[in-house]
Amino acid sequence: MAIPWFKYASPASFYGLAGRMVPWFTALAIASALVGLWIGLVAAPTDFQQGDSYRIIYIHVPAAWMGMFVYLVMAGWAAAGLVFNTRLSGMMVQALAPTGALFTFIALWTGALWGRPTWGAYWVWDARLTSTLILLFLYLGYLALRASIDDARRADRAGAVLVLVGAINVPIIYFSVRWWNTLHQGASVNLQGSSMATVMLTGMLVMAFAAWMYTLAVSLARVRAIIIERERHAAWVAALPREGSPAGG
Repeated sequence: MAIPWFKYASPASFYGLAGRMVPWFTALAIASALVGLWIGLVAAPTDFQQGDSYRIIYIHVPAAWMGMFVYLVMAGWAAAGLVFNTRLSGMMVQALAPTGALFTFIALWTGALWGRPTWGAYWVWDARLTSTLILLFLYLGYLALRASIDDARRADRAGAVLVLVGAINVPIIYFSVRWWNTLHQGASVNLQGSSMATVMLTGMLVMAFAAWMYTLAVSLARVRAIIIERERHAAWVAALPREGSPAGG
């Protein structure tokens, strides 16, 4: 059976779909986070070089991955909005941005905490750290740009251009350890395999899955609020049941 993808490009249709998905993604996020933290903090062995300080990777690495990945997803939605002129695309970019900014901030903060015992300093102007800081500024710049434009459709278009231009920073972050002499080590996980112990890798991947499920749950809940705000004059919004009243009342 073909899935009617274009049907869900309508905010009215997507609102109901998102509402059905949020509880599932929330449950998956909580369950996988509990499992991932148990693996990372209890089951995983102590590293022979860094001791227990390495355990911050179970927060730092998933946060860094999600900071970059969410921005790329935003860029995809931004491109779709400019090409197809769909209202939902701009709403999704707006919904994803705060979560992407949060993960990028967490990556920088936990990286500073990890850097102190590893490098002897909380911050150095390392290529990867600097490009990740630029990513945070791109998120904040997008949010500031949206807040400065009253018309939602104009804000969508201006924000989409900013997001697409800023997307070039994501491969710079990823490849910075190859292109420049940085303090960061090369990737421990890639398409060819991993240099990490299996239990350590498992814990990190489970935490990355939890971060992704959290992103989906929060962003879908946020986009529902954005849809209601933007479509508040539409007949279908007026027909929605009010909180505290019987369904259909």
